[in-house]
Amino acid sequence: MGTASVMFPEARIPYGTWGSSYFPAWQTSALAEVNIGQFAGEAMNRILGMKKVPNSELEYLVIGSTIPWHWKFWNAPLVASCLGNRIPGYHVEQACATGLQAVLQAGSEVQTGSHDVVGVLTFDRTSDSPVGVFPERRAHERTLPLSDVWDNFGFDPATGKAMIAAAGLAARKYKTERSEVDELAFYRYQQYFEARDSGFFDGTLIPLDVLNLQGRLLGRIDEDLGVRQQTMGALRSQRELDTCVTSGTQTHASDGMACLLVTSQERARGLSPRPEIDIQFVAKTEVRAHPSLMPEAPALAVQKLLDKTGLTMADMAVVKNHNPFAVNDVIFAKVLDYDWHEMNKTGSSLVWGHPQGPTLTRIMIEALEEAVSLGGGYVLVFGCAAGDVGIAAIMKVT
Repeated sequence: MGTASVMFPEARIPYGTWGSSYFPAWQTSALAEVNIGQFAGEAMNRILGMKKVPNSELEYLVIGSTIPWHWKFWNAPLVASCLGNRIPGYHVEQACATGLQAVLQAGSEVQTGSHDVVGVLTFDRTSDSPVGVFPERRAHERTLPLSDVWDNFGFDPATGKAMIAAAGLAARKYKTERSEVDELAFYRYQQYFEARDSGFFDGTLIPLDVLNLQGRLLGRIDEDLGVRQQTMGALRSQRELDTCVTSGTQTHASDGMACLLVTSQERARGLSPRPEIDIQFVAKTEVRAHPSLMPEAPALAVQKLLDKTGLTMADMAVVKNHNPFAVNDVIFAKVLDYDWHEMNKTGSSLVWGHPQGPTLTRIMIEALEEAVSLGGGYVLVFGCAAGDVGIAAIMKVT
């Protein structure tokens, strides 16, 4: 196994001081009815309590979301108040990369000595996302331009193409076979249900009650609503929306939150239920592919990261990514000469959905939990961000 110097030698993620909600699909749960920022803050307080970490330990908060929510102007300070600890903080937004970028920003806060214990809280609610009105002073109808999250999914202003079109374009560039994409999607569903049935999610996903503004119970989030068993026959029978893209080989919009802590090595030992476990930040990088070739950007980011660190795919104990399209994983396997059966062993966002902000935070939590179950090693987490950006990071679990 190769070795690499670490990016933030002072920063650590204390094992076990994390948690994620389940991710119910768009419009399937009570999360569609609440202010997601308030819910996320209250949920983090609940999770920290379950982990026996007083919220008074927190000194700073980095939050991440991509969809506007009521009171967003007040961002992290408001969410911290909902958490029960009036601390400062700021907001991070980088499309689908938000959940990973927020963790990395928290690492830099600890590394620079700015703060000792930083909370990371990411969340989004795609259900009933607001419609924005953007005044256009050059037109006779000032309020004509409207936009919501669905407009952004369907139209990249730099290229005029939708995200589905980017997946199809990348599939054609890499001469991807529809049969392999269907096979991969079917395998990802099997991985998810095997992990669920084994009890793996018990250490990462937290059932949460959803309350209205009056404190009355609206519902309980205790499963990834919208996830259904798939058969190979059903996948192969679906109509192509673009090359190698069907409704069964792409993710779905959902709602949810995820959180973790970043702190110093000494404080991590005191906060973690297993102080012997050490989780370090090794390295990160980002790249841009050519326009509308998003599915290849994460692979290029990983390639660059391995070159930068001197590590190889063989050095990775755990490989997990945000894969909005099954095409992403097929292309990654081609570019890195890697067996796609060996990644996403405990499930992936292709199956359990994509609320955007917390997606890569949940992936990070599951990846670290998996690495601990394997006895440690390097952890590779990567994904895409909007039209043509890829992000990748390596952690080390000892």
